[in-house]
Amino acid sequence: MTDNDQPAERHRRPDGVDAATVTAVGKLSEALETTERARGHLYSFHQLTGGADLALGDAVRMLREAGHHQLAEKLADELIGRNVIAGRWTFQVVEDYDEGYYAQFRRIEREIRNELVDGRTHLYEAQMKEARRSHGRPGHEAQPEG
Repeated sequence: MTDNDQPAERHRRPDGVDAATVTAVGKLSEALETTERARGHLYSFHQLTGGADLALGDAVRMLREAGHHQLAEKLADELIGRNVIAGRWTFQVVEDYDEGYYAQFRRIEREIRNELVDGRTHLYEAQMKEARRSHGRPGHEAQPEG
């Protein structure tokens, strides 16, 4: 077997770690990955809402230019620069999420991974790859050469 036909050391189950532990840590990592996706959507929400607020500014200007001053003022007064939730613009929502829930989730996931599997990542997926790939076939190597 060539070196690249075996998983990298970082993707091998540490001695003494059972399959149930690898599966549990894998589920924890899956949950963190889902949280990463949610965080990305939160940033999308932040950027889309900011873009909408800037577009509202254009709409106010255009309404004024079209002679609809009262409606332009209503729009400007009631929506432009408005908090999206009580006391917060979207950047504050992102900061609270990043500094609170997200930071805590990452810290705890890392602590559990360090304690149970020597900090190794993607052990569950690496085991799945080993079970599913066709050993010795081109395009089915365990890892890149080198």
